[in-house]
Amino acid sequence: MKLRAASIPLFLAAAGLATAATVPTRARNGMVASQNFVASQVGIEALWDGGNAVDAAVATAFALAVTHPSAGNIGGGGFLLYRPPSGPAVAYDFRETAPAGASPTMFLKDGVYDEDRHHNSHLSVGVPGTVAGLHMAWKAHGKLPWRRLLAPAVTLARDGIMVTDGLARSLKEVLPEMKKYPASVAQFSRSGVAYEMGDVLKQPELARTLERIADRGPAGFYEGETAALIEKEMKAGGGLITRADLAAYRAIRREPVRGTYRGYDVYGMPAPSSGGTALIEMLNVLEGYDLKQQGFHSAAGVHLVAEAMRRAFADRARYLGDPAFNPGIAAALERLVSKEYAQELRRTIQPERASVSSPSTFTWPAEGEETTHLSVVDDARGAVSLTYTLEDNYGSRIVVPGGGFLLNNEMGDFNAGPGLTDDKGLIGTEPNLA
Repeated sequence: MKLRAASIPLFLAAAGLATAATVPTRARNGMVASQNFVASQVGIEALWDGGNAVDAAVATAFALAVTHPSAGNIGGGGFLLYRPPSGPAVAYDFRETAPAGASPTMFLKDGVYDEDRHHNSHLSVGVPGTVAGLHMAWKAHGKLPWRRLLAPAVTLARDGIMVTDGLARSLKEVLPEMKKYPASVAQFSRSGVAYEMGDVLKQPELARTLERIADRGPAGFYEGETAALIEKEMKAGGGLITRADLAAYRAIRREPVRGTYRGYDVYGMPAPSSGGTALIEMLNVLEGYDLKQQGFHSAAGVHLVAEAMRRAFADRARYLGDPAFNPGIAAALERLVSKEYAQELRRTIQPERASVSSPSTFTWPAEGEETTHLSVVDDARGAVSLTYTLEDNYGSRIVVPGGGFLLNNEMGDFNAGPGLTDDKGLIGTEPNLA
């Protein structure tokens, strides 16, 4: 597929921009917002061609796998929330899953936690879910042909994208960590020399993988040549994922978690995502305060927001996990999003001082850029909120030889072992063990 001629100058002009515009953008008939202008334009063109919000989100997500490789992906996973123009909202869970051979002690070496195993090895790779999840959402709600949605991503991977300042800097930072993986070096450098802003990055192996997915749907990824390439790389590096793991992967359609805030309906991703539950818990707590009277960004207002967040995040660590493996989670989550529980939490908040925290020697790092998000609204007011990730920046740093795509290191989201802390300083509670 050829990109619209009228959009090509915009593609080239935006490619050199390191940061997004600070002037708000407005539109009457639909909008796509993502990390990358080129990918957003791909989504806009899907809307122009008669697609809906789901079509545009799928097209944008596949384009981000080419233009924003640090987080955009086909080798990772994520969540998609769709509010159609009419009818109930629906959620799609396509997070990575642990391979069948995983165990709670897989990140221990001679009984001692091994950080490289946990985050920087083939053992850190979970079974990817992105392709299955995007296809499930499209099949249920999309209007445009599947091949049409992947065509721009194929073109961008085959013909190349202009390297932005931000992409050049991030590739330079990660290149030393890719050195032990020849396919990664070949994909994201010029014979080991880092790309510079203005260079053209072509990804022909990724283009061929995307073409297989365009031709066969999820079978083009979870079966056949692509699955064989993944399994071969896993065996070569001591990973656990097999073709049987790939063939068994299924995205899950879920009912969103729902709450209200000052008369507005709020929908979010349910477990195993913590986002929707935590957000509604925070909003329920804050609904009991007159934040407008406190003033925007006032010390008193920020204090209340921080205290609500602290309690929601503590509950997230205590209760959240995969309901498929933790049957008690559903009942706990129902309580967390209740107005009655929020009232209990408000009684523990002192307006004039911060709550006492448990002692900790852990220093929280600055928030990273490992995950990316896109939002779409179409002309019928259908809306998509999609978050997907490779976990860390560039995931495991492992590019599948012959496949041209990065694999996640999502197994690092599981705790290191029973009673051990993970990289965020959280204790390995039962719901978060592999």
